[in-house]
Amino acid sequence: MTTPSGSVLDWYPPMSPISIAVLAVGMSIDSLLASVGGGASLRRQCRFCDAILVGAVFAIVQMITPLVGWAAGAAASSYVASFDHWLAFGLLTLVGGRMVLLAFRAEEEGAPETSFIGTPVTLVMTAIGTSIDAMAVGVSLAFVKANIVVIVAAIGATTFLMSAGGVMMGRLIGNRFGRSAEVVGGLVLIGLGCLILREHLLA
Repeated sequence: MTTPSGSVLDWYPPMSPISIAVLAVGMSIDSLLASVGGGASLRRQCRFCDAILVGAVFAIVQMITPLVGWAAGAAASSYVASFDHWLAFGLLTLVGGRMVLLAFRAEEEGAPETSFIGTPVTLVMTAIGTSIDAMAVGVSLAFVKANIVVIVAAIGATTFLMSAGGVMMGRLIGNRFGRSAEVVGGLVLIGLGCLILREHLLA
C-alpha cells in the first residue's frame, strides 16, 4: 500500500531519542523486578559476577525477542498476541513457585538453591518470561519509522544496567531478611506473571 507521498510508513513519525529511552526503560521494568527477587533469594554470597551474568542474560534475551517480532511483522502479530501472555505467566509462575517451595527447605542439608540465578535453566526461563512482551513490541516497530538496531541496543543496555543493579539491590534485602526474602522473591515472580496475564486478558 502506498500514498501520494510514497510508502504508507511515511505517515508515521520517526521515534525520537526520548521515545526510545522511555521504551527501553519500560521494557526493562519486568527484568528489574525479577532481578531484585532473584538477588533477594540467592543463598550464596552474591558476587559482582552474579549481577553481571544476570544483566547479560536478561539483556541478550530482551534484545532477541523484539528482533524476532520485528522480523515477523504483521504476519505474526495475531499469533504472538494469542499466546505471549500465557507463556510469560507459565514461565514466571513455574520459576517463582519453585523458589517459594525450595525456600522452606533452606534448613535441610544439601537443599538446592532457591534463586533462579543459581541454575542456568531457570535463569534463561526467567529471562524469557520477562521479555515475551518485547516480541509484540517488535511487531509494532515494524510499522513505524524506527531504527531497530538503535532501539534494540538501547533496550539491551538499559536492561543490563537495571537487572544487574536489581540483583545487588535484592541481595541487600536478602542479607537482612533471610528466608523471608527468598519467599518474597518467588512471590514477586508469580505476581509479575499474574500481572502480565491480567493486563492482556483485560486489554
